[in-house]
Amino acid sequence: MKFQKKHVISAALILALGAAVYVNWQFGGAPKTPVKELGATSYVNATVTATADSAEDKGSLSKAQRELFAAERTKRQNTQDAALEQAQKVFDLENAKEEDKTEAQKSVEKLLKNFTVQDSIESIIKAKGFSDCLCHITDEGVTVIVPKHQLNDTAALVIDDAVTSHYSVSYENISIIGA
Repeated sequence: MKFQKKHVISAALILALGAAVYVNWQFGGAPKTPVKELGATSYVNATVTATADSAEDKGSLSKAQRELFAAERTKRQNTQDAALEQAQKVFDLENAKEEDKTEAQKSVEKLLKNFTVQDSIESIIKAKGFSDCLCHITDEGVTVIVPKHQLNDTAALVIDDAVTSHYSVSYENISIIGA
């Protein structure tokens, strides 16, 4: 009797397990169509063919453009270094007023914030497909310099988005220049 009772319970458990697997397979199977999720990333493999009119490689810069970007970066770095040096002189003066030191400190903090924002904007714009980029932040607004052959309506939107996402400025104060 005990032996039969074990077999009946085992058979019932096996049937219940089989039914659970079948129901799970029937109703919980993989979706037949891919589900789109907000924020999901998809990669696209695209090929581009050049026509006779667009024989110039869109990703490369001419020698003159490379020299322009290098010269502008050097000029910007020299200007920033001079401003930091001027602030350091104020800090080093023994007879400088506390309000002058406070003003110099605020100036240095603003410069450092602008350096960081400029680098972030440049990195984002380059990541969006531009071969090179320069960003200048002034009190009047933001100027972005990109290669001329990469400018179009879509490029302007990408640049505006990159600038406004990292710096509080209105669209009319963003200048985009093709070099």
